[in-house]
Amino acid sequence: MSKIIFNELEMKILVNNPNVDHVSERSIAYKPEFKTMAVKENLEGKSPSQIFIEHGFDLKVIGAEKPKQCLKRWRKTYKEFGEEGFTTERRGKGSTGRPSSKSLSLEDSLKKAEARIKYLEAELDFLKKFRRTRKAGGEEETIKTSEKFMLIEQTTRQYKLAKMVTYLCKMVGVSRSGYYAWKKAEGKRGNRQESDLKDYELIKFIFDEKKGKAGALTIKMILENDYMVVMNHKKIRRIMRQFNLFTRIRQMNPYKKLAKANQEHRSLPNILNREFDQGEPGKVLLTDITYVFYGSGKPAYLSCVKDASTREILAYHLSKTLRMEIVYDTLDKLSDSIGDLFHPEAILHSDQGVYYTHPEYQKRVKEMKLTQSMSRKGNCWDNAPMESFFGHLKDEVEYSKCQAFYELKELISGYIDEYNNRRYQWGLKKMTPAQYRSHLLAT
Repeated sequence: MSKIIFNELEMKILVNNPNVDHVSERSIAYKPEFKTMAVKENLEGKSPSQIFIEHGFDLKVIGAEKPKQCLKRWRKTYKEFGEEGFTTERRGKGSTGRPSSKSLSLEDSLKKAEARIKYLEAELDFLKKFRRTRKAGGEEETIKTSEKFMLIEQTTRQYKLAKMVTYLCKMVGVSRSGYYAWKKAEGKRGNRQESDLKDYELIKFIFDEKKGKAGALTIKMILENDYMVVMNHKKIRRIMRQFNLFTRIRQMNPYKKLAKANQEHRSLPNILNREFDQGEPGKVLLTDITYVFYGSGKPAYLSCVKDASTREILAYHLSKTLRMEIVYDTLDKLSDSIGDLFHPEAILHSDQGVYYTHPEYQKRVKEMKLTQSMSRKGNCWDNAPMESFFGHLKDEVEYSKCQAFYELKELISGYIDEYNNRRYQWGLKKMTPAQYRSHLLAT
């Protein structure tokens, strides 16, 4: 057996070669047709290495000595048995020089290959689900240990990998004993869920009676005073979170409060005046912020900069919070995207939101040598192309199905890439935004 151990990428490369039947970590099974052709070409004078290279094999992957070893074996088989020697499994029968303890039947080989494929699929799916931590907006999102246990159990059941529990536990950094303790407590969790369901019905009744404006502490007081039920406020919060009961309360935006108190916040005139398409890439830049909800109604905020002439999204930033960093990070990404190639008459247009009237933001825009313009108060039509993009995004992206922030981030990133590079638009002469930008620059 070869001393070379193929990794997953090398195995995928080898399997895609039409001359390969199947691959394991330590061996390659070649198709009979390739063996016959290789022997004939070798007898005609071609070297083993030349034959393998011409048929798509990388000697750095399979090993420089592999062609020579294979041809030596195949020539001996061809001499003794002819072409039929390659269509009949003869390993372990003294014909090829590579003894085997047992030859597998076709049915056993298929079962073994199917098991291997299931394992690889499970491992790939598992790695996608268990990315340890994700940083977004300066915050970390971690996967709970109980969620890891749950996905280990789902993976082993779905792919029938009962003997792979230890490996999966090591992969995601949890103990094997902890996993089995979690499985053993399944009955207790079931009882707790039944109890939670009964408590939820009472909490939901009070929540609906107060028209969604009662928080955990208010519900706790009503339970104790009106229903003589003592329930910990932490449990009430957990149940409300579990069943998506979110209190509708009016909250003051701290930046609006700041803007009222700070006379330095000032709006700027509407220089653009809805002249969005001026036929020059990079001359009119539009920016705005929208919100999307994911998971159990958790909000995320998307800030974008759009080229009004090409309709291309030049920069964007997704955040869990509405801190000023969301617009600062967007400006930084815009600067990274364009570099020093800003249009000399470039206009950055936005609404009169507190982020864009903030003195620090206006200072940064000036440092980038951009002219700042703002919509008239309460007039969304003055920034219509930006609103149009957000409308398309919310219609076409199923962001509510994302359970984690990193999933939402990947989904929106994929959509913007699709929008810029593969979405044809009638108003852009049936081109994509990226193609239309190149078209304008060429003309």
